[in-house]
Amino acid sequence: MAQSKGVTINCDIGEGFALYRCGDDAGIMPNIHIANVACGFHASDPVVMRDTVELAAKNNVPIGAHPSFPDKQGFGRRDMIMGREELAACVRYQVGALKGFLDAAGLKLNHIKPHGALFGAATRREEVANAIADVALQYGVPVIGITGTVGDQVYKARGVPFISEYYADNDYDASGALIVTRGHEARDPVEVANRVVRMLKEGKAPTIEGRDFEVQAETICIHSDTPNVVEIARVLKDAIRPWSS
Repeated sequence: MAQSKGVTINCDIGEGFALYRCGDDAGIMPNIHIANVACGFHASDPVVMRDTVELAAKNNVPIGAHPSFPDKQGFGRRDMIMGREELAACVRYQVGALKGFLDAAGLKLNHIKPHGALFGAATRREEVANAIADVALQYGVPVIGITGTVGDQVYKARGVPFISEYYADNDYDASGALIVTRGHEARDPVEVANRVVRMLKEGKAPTIEGRDFEVQAETICIHSDTPNVVEIARVLKDAIRPWSS
């Protein structure tokens, strides 16, 4: 099935900390449509968060919160077992931190996109998806996730607007499930773009075994810690222009 127009590129961004930087945020920002800004639990700090909000504002890029499990040492890519109430408090704390910087800049919160292992857990566990939905409903914003998952079902059942996503610089396993890795390797930008375009045209994408699975997405994710992400973003933005205009 062909994908309708209005497709966006989103990026997990603002993931530096103190003197350490993660990715070329200034090079990425002009080539994306929406930004998922780290909220301090897997990366970022108050100054990085402030600067990332300012950078997005200068490029007219809407800003969403990118909350994580409390796992800075593991960059939020290690699963954790937390009850719904504790996890909702954890997510609310992070979104509230970002919201403070958005309020100071006169900007609105655009969406919530869970990070890393939290994102993966929300696709499989109802209590995780419900915790995220609790916060999304409080702020009246949509959640980014993967269609056909437990999270998709929970968000829709609770009336949370849902934005379906496809990962351009990650792989999918034999069942079509996203593979969350601790790090990202460089990717061929043309190959990435071609795979995304095929997904938009045909509703299909390859698994690591080379088999196709069905997928539809309204937004395409790239990561600031993919080594050549700026080049990927530029090539991908040009490739999906017919679907994003």
